[in-house]
Amino acid sequence: MSEDGGCFVTCVTVVEWFTPQGTTLRKVSHRTATSRLTRNSDRELMVEVRGEKASSLIKLHLQDIAVFNRFMSEGKASIKFKRENCTVYFSNAPIEPLTNFLKTIYIKTSNADDGGNNGAKNPLREKLMSNRGGTEDVSPATIAEINRAKEKAVAASRATITTPSPTNVRKRKLGAENGIANSPKIPRAKKLFHNLGVEELTEEQSRILQCVKQGKNIFFTGSAGTGKSFLLKKIIDALPPNVTMATASTGVAACAIGGITLHQFAGIGLGTATIERCKQMVSKTASLWRKTKHLIIDEISMVEGDYFDKIETIARFVRNSEKPFGGIQLILCGDFFQLPPVSKKDEKVNFCFQSKAWGKCVQLNFELKTVHRQTDPKFVNILNKLRIGQVTDEISEVLKNTSKQKIESDGILATRLCSHVNEANDINESQLEKLTGVVKTYVAQDSSEDQFVTRQLDQQLTVPSKLVLKVGAQVMLLKNLSISKGLVNGARGVIVKFEDDLPVVHFRKAGNYKARMEKWSIKVASGAVVFRKQLPLKLAWAFSIHKSQGLTLDCVEMSLARVFDAGQAYVALSRAQSLQTLRVLDFSSEQVWANKEVLNFYKKFRRQIELTEIVPLGKKPKFG
Repeated sequence: MSEDGGCFVTCVTVVEWFTPQGTTLRKVSHRTATSRLTRNSDRELMVEVRGEKASSLIKLHLQDIAVFNRFMSEGKASIKFKRENCTVYFSNAPIEPLTNFLKTIYIKTSNADDGGNNGAKNPLREKLMSNRGGTEDVSPATIAEINRAKEKAVAASRATITTPSPTNVRKRKLGAENGIANSPKIPRAKKLFHNLGVEELTEEQSRILQCVKQGKNIFFTGSAGTGKSFLLKKIIDALPPNVTMATASTGVAACAIGGITLHQFAGIGLGTATIERCKQMVSKTASLWRKTKHLIIDEISMVEGDYFDKIETIARFVRNSEKPFGGIQLILCGDFFQLPPVSKKDEKVNFCFQSKAWGKCVQLNFELKTVHRQTDPKFVNILNKLRIGQVTDEISEVLKNTSKQKIESDGILATRLCSHVNEANDINESQLEKLTGVVKTYVAQDSSEDQFVTRQLDQQLTVPSKLVLKVGAQVMLLKNLSISKGLVNGARGVIVKFEDDLPVVHFRKAGNYKARMEKWSIKVASGAVVFRKQLPLKLAWAFSIHKSQGLTLDCVEMSLARVFDAGQAYVALSRAQSLQTLRVLDFSSEQVWANKEVLNFYKKFRRQIELTEIVPLGKKPKFG
């Protein structure tokens, strides 16, 4: 649960009252309103909606209600108050506060059925509380309340929930019991608890999130596996979706955070044109630039410095403001020790931190230091040294010794990480041809037959449009299906048979699993959502280093003889879950190096962090 206990949410709010026939009696709209969970003097649960004006307070009883949360993940939901014949519509709500608010309502109302204390009542407390006037905020949900509510939610009906909009509500039958109602049978309340098993933010991650909420322009970095993408998702959930643009320098990274590529958003192509020409080109995405208040850029290390300068100029031009990035809040994330910007042969790389705009745009710097991907301190230490280009004799010896390891088991071979995409594709195709037996082909179902949409899906998704399989094919799972069972993104397996025309995969940790069609969605620059349905599998005899970013591999081997970029060897090695699941062929210290410009940047960067910590944020230093 959030720091505020999930007892309020602030967002666009519409309150609408209806006649028994469904005709609108009254409608109140707030561009910004805070809805708070309270109790009145009779200890009854209430929702108070307060707009920007003090006189706009609306109080509604949380009795006989229905909550519609199908589009909660888009920042939309509604609560129908049947006693008042009224519905409250929430939109453009930060996803995490909205989810926690609805979760708290469910917890408090479901626990109210048994007195919130397994039916036990405290007569003295009731007498004391009955003498109090006014309203009071509801206390945050306790662990016991959460557990009781979760048990009820899991056992509840799985009926579909819809979220009616104010304009369509009259078309629906208002008496329909299609929501999370204040009764023992609560359809799809389990949806509210789908994140309970996810790890919580660490102290260092929480600090960064708080700075984002305070409106600061930040850059945060960290070595591989420190939870950068996890934190980015939390940041996205904490911001209003309609004015937040989540972007990344690559399609795969953009898909991982539910966003679009930076190039799609910027609207200036590759940025090779003159600034005057770029100003003409940006007309198609100008409205998107104007409405954006928070711009997130993931994998910032792969954004070229000149391109960053151009989009900063474009932002000021389109938004008619001389503030850095036209006043847009920037949240930048990435590790410059990993993959650099793509450049032509013999062309000097210009990093983003070398741009003119970087210094005036970034207010605060942070570095995540706690590694979550690997748990072996010895391996973590080796990776930290390799990240900065340091290879000792001891490290060389350890990595060379992995070449003798047998990491295969149950017919599951090690995935070969390749420095070039074509090399990985050739290996997969040739190995599949060697297998005998029936060929099964699975063609993806895309939401549109438009070739442009198909290309976008191909660029941003690792899941293929066409998947060809045989028994014995080495595959990788491309989606988190069950973390507790080990069915996670990057899990390795082998096809053992086909059942009902679907592949049965034997995974290293999860055992046999019958694959089914899954759905991936991505946003396009217009804000529309397109999707692909496909089996969550990809051939995995080989994978490219670039495509492996963000993955944790539990059975991987690599030859680093053909690495061509600083940080490429480190990215490949840091995909491994442990030294015991890694095999490095022909290791040489010459394969590992760090860019000197990056080393100098991080030296200054860490000094800036130290100065920030000496003078705590929000406090003025005392002199004399």
